[in-house]
Amino acid sequence: MGLDVDIPDPPSLRGPRSRGEYDAIDAGEDRAGDDYRRETVRTALQDGAWRDAFEEWADSTYLSVEEFETVDRLELFEEFDFHWDPASDEVGYRAPTVPEADRERFPDRGADGVDEELDDLGRAVSEMLENDYLLRDEEDAESDFFPEEEERESEAEARESGDDPDR
Repeated sequence: MGLDVDIPDPPSLRGPRSRGEYDAIDAGEDRAGDDYRRETVRTALQDGAWRDAFEEWADSTYLSVEEFETVDRLELFEEFDFHWDPASDEVGYRAPTVPEADRERFPDRGADGVDEELDDLGRAVSEMLENDYLLRDEEDAESDFFPEEEERESEAEARESGDDPDR
């Protein structure tokens, strides 16, 4: 079908929330001190992840222009929230739902259909962030977890190449 509208601004991300509150992420155990990487996700959304995912979603959504405009007026796009767990490379999302008081504004498809389309947008943004914007550098990730091991490996490589500073 396709929706030809202006792309709304990316959400500012309100939270953080418990990992278990996000879709598309293994809830597992909440970890104390998990900072949810809010600024990194916010920056990625502003740098194009929101736009790219929105365009992809708009090509296949069943929302009408009128329904989109109502969702925009209700500021539901601002209510999206995303969580990135760099250890597992998962990006979870929370999609807004049409408030009970405004459900009658969607007589054609019904508010449940609009909620489904918003969930599809959340999934598209989550996948875009996960696959294209929040790529983890394996070498950096390993060094973050085992800095002393990296230091030992560097020292061993220096000794093997004859550049041992202790000589």
